[in-house]
Amino acid sequence: MTATVTAYRREALVVMDREVFAAHFDETRLERLTSLVAPIWTDELDSPQARERLATAELLVTSWGAPRLTAERLAAAPRLQAVFHAAGSIRSVADHSLWSRDLVITSAADANAVPVAEYTLAAVIFAGKKAPFLAADASTAYQGWSRPQGFGDLSNFRRTIGVVGFSRIGRRVVDLLQTLEGATVLVADPHADPAAVAAAGARLVDLGELLSQVDVLTLHAPELPSTRQMIGAAELAQLPDHATVVNTARGSLVDSAALAAECRTGRLFAILDVTDPEPLPVESPLRAVRNVMVTPHIAGSLGTEIHRLTDHMLAELTRWVAGEPVHGRITADAFPLTA
Repeated sequence: MTATVTAYRREALVVMDREVFAAHFDETRLERLTSLVAPIWTDELDSPQARERLATAELLVTSWGAPRLTAERLAAAPRLQAVFHAAGSIRSVADHSLWSRDLVITSAADANAVPVAEYTLAAVIFAGKKAPFLAADASTAYQGWSRPQGFGDLSNFRRTIGVVGFSRIGRRVVDLLQTLEGATVLVADPHADPAAVAAAGARLVDLGELLSQVDVLTLHAPELPSTRQMIGAAELAQLPDHATVVNTARGSLVDSAALAAECRTGRLFAILDVTDPEPLPVESPLRAVRNVMVTPHIAGSLGTEIHRLTDHMLAELTRWVAGEPVHGRITADAFPLTA
């Protein structure tokens, strides 16, 4: 993709996989991009051709498949002023060197939170009825109307849902959970403001208090050294019988072996869109447990949902080109707490 540089104020390098580029930019969105900047696409930053463009680029538009922005690559971009990440987490591209310069850095994480929260709501509702597990069990799936035993109270009325992490996704989940009549929503997050949690319709509590009460536990914490296996054997043991663990965040938040052991007893259930490791190995004990449903990391933006990310990025780019503040700037201080 090329454009006449003299017609635009900024030179841009669009860095992502070719298939990802095609998913982001249909004809309308590509026209909008080229009306704002002079873009050239690449999927790498190390060839002579890419380095030539990088040397004059004032901004990068990145997404899945973009290489990490290391100190060496940033040094080759002396005119760089901004990075617009048209996807969720920037961890795949954000080397620590990114914070050594006063760059404007934004992501489409707010937009990507929408389908993840929607998936989570669906998972919570299915967990209330134990639908995935009844469907997977031939002894119950084809029986017609019945009262299956061993699955707990099959209901979504007046249930207690625990949300770990009042992140951008966690906040949306709390909001969506208000559609469940009589639901009690508890939030555990050491960084959350109790007033903000209350305004969203939930109550901020310690993790231990939350675990002992919930019918469904849904995880939305970032992947950090301090959150690795934050839900381990001790935490799982505190969950009531027939509770369901929903994880759409990061697989490392849960001790997979401990979860498999609890689910194997029939006491707990799990709906996992992420696993640790990912992909889930054939020998993983989670694969052999009928109380566990695993989906292939599909909660985030896919298909036409990707256009929501593109539109978010283009809106931010429009503001920046016009000299206005961007709405979702990521700072070095905030980055450690992002997903």
